[in-house]
Amino acid sequence: MINKFKSFWATLKIKTKISFFTGSVFVIVLFSIVFDAWIVRLFMFDFNNIMTDNLKGGEIVKAVDLETEAFVAYTRSASTDNEEALDKAIKGLESAAAALSLDYNRLGENRFSQLQAFKSCYKVYCDYRNKILNSDLSGKEYVEKLYSVYDMQKYLYDYAKRYADTTLIEGNDRYNEALPAVFIIPAITIIFSIIMFVVILEISRAMNKSVTEPVLKLADASRKIAANDFYIDDVRADNKDELGELITAFNKMKYATGEYIDALEEKREALDRLHAKELETLEAEKQLDAMNLELLKNQINPHFLFNTLNVIGGMANLESAPTTEKMAVALSSIFRYNLKTQEKEVLLSRELKVSEDYMYLQKMRFGERVKYEVECEVDADGVMVPTFTLQPLLENAIIHGISPKISGGEIKVVIHKEDDTLVMEIWDTGKGISPEELKTLRDSLYGKRNLGIGIGMGNIYRRLKSMYPDSDMKVDSVLGVGTKVTILLPFKESSTESGTADTSAQEV
Repeated sequence: MINKFKSFWATLKIKTKISFFTGSVFVIVLFSIVFDAWIVRLFMFDFNNIMTDNLKGGEIVKAVDLETEAFVAYTRSASTDNEEALDKAIKGLESAAAALSLDYNRLGENRFSQLQAFKSCYKVYCDYRNKILNSDLSGKEYVEKLYSVYDMQKYLYDYAKRYADTTLIEGNDRYNEALPAVFIIPAITIIFSIIMFVVILEISRAMNKSVTEPVLKLADASRKIAANDFYIDDVRADNKDELGELITAFNKMKYATGEYIDALEEKREALDRLHAKELETLEAEKQLDAMNLELLKNQINPHFLFNTLNVIGGMANLESAPTTEKMAVALSSIFRYNLKTQEKEVLLSRELKVSEDYMYLQKMRFGERVKYEVECEVDADGVMVPTFTLQPLLENAIIHGISPKISGGEIKVVIHKEDDTLVMEIWDTGKGISPEELKTLRDSLYGKRNLGIGIGMGNIYRRLKSMYPDSDMKVDSVLGVGTKVTILLPFKESSTESGTADTSAQEV
């Protein structure tokens, strides 16, 4: 029998073999699904229905008992606690009664009639109970009505108890009827598994002999070709099906494949060289950004130094020392921050401190013409920002906005958080920028046109983009009204290490 099957199998095409194997597996899986569905129905639906019915029967008895107790307690002492307990018990009984549906096909004649009697009694009971609770009866009439409700509660409890007992008995009978099937299932499962194992084993062996072995030979030859060995012996097999045709075509394509792989290798080497070039270019751009940052740090506006030193000298002639000392300390703080800070990121509080020192010196220079205000809605000691971000923008506001304006103006820094973004706004009420100049500035800032906007603002924008790809800088201005620069950064909280590094930098 097995030999005849093997001879028949050898004459089949691969598609037929796969279809036969797939069909066999499909039949096995289908039988398994039907078998499992029967088991699921037995255990999950039938047994679950039994357990659910028993549970609902117990709940309705318990609910009647609880309402009876709560009603008696309330009629004896109409306190707030007893009233709340009665309301809760009434709702519990209503819910338990609503959960029991009058389904004749599911309940059967006996349980259906008992449940119907319970629901009828419950409806009448609710009317009497509500009349007692909502009426102003007293004396003998009240007592008669009250004892009528007590009697109805007893009847109601008897109906519920009878329904629960009947449900429990019928459930046990149904369980005992299904119990023998539980013992038959393991035996059926074992026999079915053995039969299916033998069938799948024989089909797998036939598939292995006629399909898998030739494919393994092709795979072995392919591995040797992948190792640049294109002069291996031809793959041989006795197949007369599609695999035999595939092996013949493989042998013919072997040498052509070698030439193709050589061409791919040359292309890969060219791509590697191109990638190395790109890496070199990227590294050069990083070094250029670092140089620009160092240049920005070391750049000190000559006019600013000259005017500041003149004011310091003038103040030194007018007073003994305090104001002059404060100006000198502020100026030295700026120098120290510019020349000593090596970190790319610092605490926001340090940026605000050096900005405050800078604006103090400018106030000494311009007097009442310059006003400065900071409104920070975040913890400046817990947020990290790029180094040397605010001061260059304040300097731009002084030089290009406030200084040309005879009446001076106000500079305001507003810092707040929006979702996961830190927003820093630098406002000034200077002379503003014309629409044409604003467009030129934006085009140059965002790289649309290479017009050159100086090291300050342009370098800040490039550094932000290199450090945080999702960051942004926006410039808005109205001629004669003022200018606003908005910086959007990822909200980055400081770590313990960052805080230590910042403290060390301040002590330099």
